[in-house]
Amino acid sequence: MGVYYVCNPVTREFRLLPKSRERPVTRFYPDGEATLVGLACDSAFQKFNVVLAGSHRTFGHRPDGKFICLVFDSELNKWRKLISFQDEHFTHMNKNQVVFVNNALHWLTVSSSYILVLDLSCDIWRKMSLPYDPIYGAGNRTYLLELDGCLSVIQISEAWMVIWVLKDYWKDEWCIVDKVSLRCIRGMVPGIFPISQTTEYVFLATHKQVLVYQRRSQVWKEMYSVKYSSTLPLWFSAHAYRSTMFSCN
Repeated sequence: MGVYYVCNPVTREFRLLPKSRERPVTRFYPDGEATLVGLACDSAFQKFNVVLAGSHRTFGHRPDGKFICLVFDSELNKWRKLISFQDEHFTHMNKNQVVFVNNALHWLTVSSSYILVLDLSCDIWRKMSLPYDPIYGAGNRTYLLELDGCLSVIQISEAWMVIWVLKDYWKDEWCIVDKVSLRCIRGMVPGIFPISQTTEYVFLATHKQVLVYQRRSQVWKEMYSVKYSSTLPLWFSAHAYRSTMFSCN
């Protein structure tokens, strides 16, 4: 394992996480990197968890079917290790879109057919269903976000952006809270990527711009644009920010 830090975005201070005791002859796949990375912050109890998970393989061999998960606990200041059997695949985008609600971390699978959930209260992996349309809608792109403490799914097609919220977490009951026409930004639709949302705004990134949609006025605005040439799309480095994150001291 490499060296990992957690940064407090308010004070810009870094906290060094203790190294795990993984033997050097075993590693995550591929190339020693975790397939999934997640940060779970509980501001009420001033604690956090860092999750690194991926397929296990002995050095020089193919993955052996085991899914290794390392969880750092800030209260105990140490890592714990979970071993399960998962055959899930994640794109670069989906593995970075992790949502922490109800003391669990949530990731979309590459097929966007369901959500993979890690319940940190009992260290158990499980699957959660998605709304009907994101599963069966042809040509739709699905993204996972948080909205006022609830799990939210954003479905983008050529003409519409539909926002779902999981109203009843334990019964998997989804409801549509907004349906937005994308006619005004038609040329940008193939490259837009939702990065954050509130009850009033939805923030989306393109290759070189950050857009905001104001829900009440139904107006689109450009918040930021890259004035120089960039090799990577802006949504690789655009992330949601929360001022409620606590000090890592």
